[in-house]
Amino acid sequence: MGNASSSQQAAQSETLSFFTQEELNKVKSEFETGGVENVQPLLEKKVKELDNTELNIAVTGDSGAGKSSFINAMRGLSKRDEGAAAVGTTETTMEPTGYPHPTLRYVRYWDLPGVGTTRFTAGSYLKEMQFKKYDFFIIVSAGRFRENDANLATEIKRLGKEFYFVRSKIDADLYSMKLEGGEFDEDAEMGKIRSDCVSKLGKAGIPDPNVFLISSFKKNMYDFPQFMEALADGLPSIKESVFILALPNTSVQIIWKKREVLEKRIWMLAIISAGVGAIPVPGLSAACNMEILIGAIIDFRKCLCLDDAALRILAERTGKSVEDLKAAAQSFLLGEITAPVIVRMGLGAVGVTVSAVESALYLIPVIGSLFGAGSSFLMTYSILSDALQLLVECAEKVLAVAKGAE
Repeated sequence: MGNASSSQQAAQSETLSFFTQEELNKVKSEFETGGVENVQPLLEKKVKELDNTELNIAVTGDSGAGKSSFINAMRGLSKRDEGAAAVGTTETTMEPTGYPHPTLRYVRYWDLPGVGTTRFTAGSYLKEMQFKKYDFFIIVSAGRFRENDANLATEIKRLGKEFYFVRSKIDADLYSMKLEGGEFDEDAEMGKIRSDCVSKLGKAGIPDPNVFLISSFKKNMYDFPQFMEALADGLPSIKESVFILALPNTSVQIIWKKREVLEKRIWMLAIISAGVGAIPVPGLSAACNMEILIGAIIDFRKCLCLDDAALRILAERTGKSVEDLKAAAQSFLLGEITAPVIVRMGLGAVGVTVSAVESALYLIPVIGSLFGAGSSFLMTYSILSDALQLLVECAEKVLAVAKGAE
């Protein structure tokens, strides 16, 4: 019983993290004086804020380190895709260039010019790049650790910003070592490279730095999966949730993290549905707002990389067709989301138990009980929870197919 209580408290704490104390007090006051109808606009504002939260990620490092390829990998694109960062053997970035996420337009990766170019010396670089405007930094380095890498890390630390150090092109480094002949232990060689980076960053005054060895073309290998899971650490709660949703689906763990973020939004949408002039759903014993349900499920698909645009990019990369990927997912939720589709889901949600009601209501901060709003809240909550779980399962199946093809 104690473990269940601790789990509920943790879930409630995570849900509350979307709100400031002032916002929570406002929600409580409005609910006590006007009920759900007064709370609805406050939650609509919060959902809009979550959707429009800006996140600016700076990708910096020496010229030729592979920054553009890295940005494309983080956005799930190849250099041939529309909107991809230009990739070349010479310096292709001459000024900070922002690349928006394919579906989350307020998330932007900034490709900064190489610090080692003649146009930008180490002394002028830090000032001209306006470092303060970025939420966190990724230093991309290739080959041996350089003085510029240490200078960048030191300045970022001075600004009080989080940074991650990425040693790129590790696949090429390891391949070259193999060609030299003799005994070769990949894990041991990676350990030496990682230790060298950590040691030299330590000498520059950066204790316990985050160092990852990756290939932008092999996102399921080396340190790339661990890198993806570590990236959100250190961000404020709302920005952390936005960044998690912007990550490509490189592992089951990333998909699960996305589910956790989206679960926190469901109760807000359910209350909004309960407070709106709800549209009756034929064949159901409750009223739901169809626009909210359809919009939420389409949004879930985008965040889980299951929309047609994301599937087309994945199909190109893996040599599979979009139809093959959808067939592997085996879900009607990857087709057009219409009122009959919602009805189909709602019919399966009618038999919700009282314990499920209590579990859902427990996660609602301050308000306490919404039994007065009743059926509309519960039906929306149940339908969206079921839809999210089905889409998570779809994402896992598509990932398995992609890994098999790669």
